[in-house]
Amino acid sequence: MSTRRVRRSVLFVPAVRPDRFAKAVATGADAVCLDLEDGVSFAQKDEAREKALELLRERPACRAEVMLRINEPDSDLGERDLTALLRAGVRPDSLMVPKVSGPETLTALARRLGPGCAGLPLIVQIETASGLAAANTIATASPNIAVLFFGAVDLSAELGCAIEWDALLYARSRVVAAAALVGADAMDTPFMDVSAPGQLGEEARAVRRLGFTGKAAIHPTQVPVIQDAFSPDADAVAWARHIVEAYDANQGGVLLVEGKLIERPVIASAQRILAIADAVHAATG
Repeated sequence: MSTRRVRRSVLFVPAVRPDRFAKAVATGADAVCLDLEDGVSFAQKDEAREKALELLRERPACRAEVMLRINEPDSDLGERDLTALLRAGVRPDSLMVPKVSGPETLTALARRLGPGCAGLPLIVQIETASGLAAANTIATASPNIAVLFFGAVDLSAELGCAIEWDALLYARSRVVAAAALVGADAMDTPFMDVSAPGQLGEEARAVRRLGFTGKAAIHPTQVPVIQDAFSPDADAVAWARHIVEAYDANQGGVLLVEGKLIERPVIASAQRILAIADAVHAATG
């Protein structure tokens, strides 16, 4: 059984509003991201940084993965974020890195983090034209990449295209393929209309079919819609359990199940379905 962390959803919380953290965790989101970047005005960057580090220092144990999104690591703000994080001696569960345009950004980041943050999982945002063009080399730039995160808002502004399915299908597909190249998760961009849960559900199911493993949320009400879209139904769980049990009984290797050849990629898919089902069970008690 895979012990890989399940990330169906990540809910953003502006780091300047730590009072929202407990409410975000209570939504059952698989991950909660303390945001130092887009969710914080320039005038509040220092305050947000201090509050985020204080929360990381004092946070109670919770099921959700706690991410920290810094500002662009190549920028002055990003450098301040990293310096403060290293000096504070605290460690988020993972680090979200925005606007990664090439592998050199991650190479420099690894040197900057040093041994104090060795092995820290990275959530790498692909949201620029250069980042999209270099998606494969970005994905292979660090063994610590856990997620490739597709950012539609910044990318569409740079490309001059609409934030619509057809216009972004190629970009989404490139991110999914790059994530699959290294076995990382693929996280889809937030759905920006919080008043349209039906459309959110449709988009979440569509990106799941495309190969994404989760989708970001900007409002607590979006979390259950997203997690429902990325959670397997009872039939899928039963199929996966049957496949994994047969694989275990066969002690690995290629096998036949009900006349069908089952190879390693199918096993991996079945294991992931069971991991998600286990996460759903843990979240709902």
